[in-house]
Amino acid sequence: MAISFKQIRYFVSTAESGQVSQAAVALSISQSAITTAIKDLEVELGATLFTRSPQGMELTAAGRALLFHAYEVLAKVDEMTAINLPGSNLEGVLRVAASYTVIGYYLPHHLGRLQRSFPNLEIQLFELTREAIEEGLLENRYDLAVILTANTNNPYLSKETHLSSKRRLWVPARHRLLSLPSVGLKEIAEEPYIMLTVDEAAHTSLKYWSNTPYRPSVRLRTSSVEATRSLVANGQGVAILSDMVHRPWSLEGRRIETIDIADPVPAMDLGVAWNPTVAFTPAMNAFRDYFREAHHIPIGRQRDHAAE
Repeated sequence: MAISFKQIRYFVSTAESGQVSQAAVALSISQSAITTAIKDLEVELGATLFTRSPQGMELTAAGRALLFHAYEVLAKVDEMTAINLPGSNLEGVLRVAASYTVIGYYLPHHLGRLQRSFPNLEIQLFELTREAIEEGLLENRYDLAVILTANTNNPYLSKETHLSSKRRLWVPARHRLLSLPSVGLKEIAEEPYIMLTVDEAAHTSLKYWSNTPYRPSVRLRTSSVEATRSLVANGQGVAILSDMVHRPWSLEGRRIETIDIADPVPAMDLGVAWNPTVAFTPAMNAFRDYFREAHHIPIGRQRDHAAE
């Protein structure tokens, strides 16, 4: 029996989430389908890919080696199936502003696809704070921006959300909270907390904490996602961050688990913003329509709205 693309996808999703249940949710399939696919893959390869425990699925040495090659396979398939919107001969320059998180964890993959779809379109990228992005759009220094849309409430700008990335609790492997049937902000407040500050993350965090009688016990504030990742993985605290920036391993190779939070915690919304007084050019339309199609938003459906 040959290895199937489905098996590779299921394996990668399980490796990244560390739990069959979370992989099943992410792929919108049953847990049994993932379990069967991984077992068949292990039989085909003649190797155990995961160590199974009550805390989840941890990659073996063979599993880590396979994950490296699996990423290469998925990247090649992604190139082969890259989105091709009408007008691939589009030419010109498009000035796009974006924040740190967007550039670091969201845009690179899409910029590669856009370059393949529109090889004659030059996209000039600018990393800025939210305030600088808003000012630049209003002064027409930038054509469009890719932003955390929930952070932008400028009444003179329009925005459109394309992706909502769920926020979960990050904990190190074998953390005590993994054994609890339910984890809310009350339980999280009892742990040392690593507060990420970049892209107004601390401000967003305090919004949902303020709706409860609990407060995070902040051990450290940092603007670095990678520092947060390593600190959590090494048992120095916990953090609430979005799935978009989650990776199952720290730079030191230590495991990071995620837990769904019982209390309401908003997702991290990403999308495109622009100055509504500026007429859309073909390049601007192509850029926005690319993200609509990438996230399965009907292009003909009017979702534009002024930020309130």
